[in-house]
Amino acid sequence: MSSGPQVLAFAGVVLLGAMSPGPDFAVVVRRSALSGRHRGMAAAVGVAAGVFVWAAAAATGVAALVAASAFAFTAVKIVGAAYLFYLGIRSLHAATRRRQAAPEPTGGSGDGGWAAFREGLLCNVLNPKAAVFFLALMPQFVSADASLADTLALSAAGLAAALAWFLAVANLVGALRRLFARPAARRAIDAVSGAALIALGVRLVTTSRT
Repeated sequence: MSSGPQVLAFAGVVLLGAMSPGPDFAVVVRRSALSGRHRGMAAAVGVAAGVFVWAAAAATGVAALVAASAFAFTAVKIVGAAYLFYLGIRSLHAATRRRQAAPEPTGGSGDGGWAAFREGLLCNVLNPKAAVFFLALMPQFVSADASLADTLALSAAGLAAALAWFLAVANLVGALRRLFARPAARRAIDAVSGAALIALGVRLVTTSRT
């Protein structure tokens, strides 16, 4: 059975991993800056849900199959990179529009909270580097005879750690949203985040299993 210190240590490592710059961070920051903290928080919840999925997959052996299979790893990598390219190109397109739309209402419909959640979830789940990360991490905390409760406890701890970090990012950036209300600022955010997402997609394409 996983002890309290083990769970906390696992959560700490996941937190450090979440804090490293990457596509998850870029998605949460962009959503928070342009759509407000509520949708930024929805994206944060989506990212955290993806962390839970990969942690549970690593504990049950699914992530090992993805990491070990050249076909599975490449398939996830290509789909993930394509999704980052899609997000990046969409952001760059928004940046080049002549007239920038007004800031999105936090309670509006359409491209709302569910879309932000889905964006965060897919951004994390379609990243095979997450599979490799948790595949290397999980064996240090889960024994071969670990129970389902142990697996769920660690997965929940990973979710909580990632959620705490990305919610903090969403709220911090969302609190500064007034600074991003001007069209010039919104175009700059779209341009920077679009370029960053495309660069991260290129980096993902060149990622190897080892």
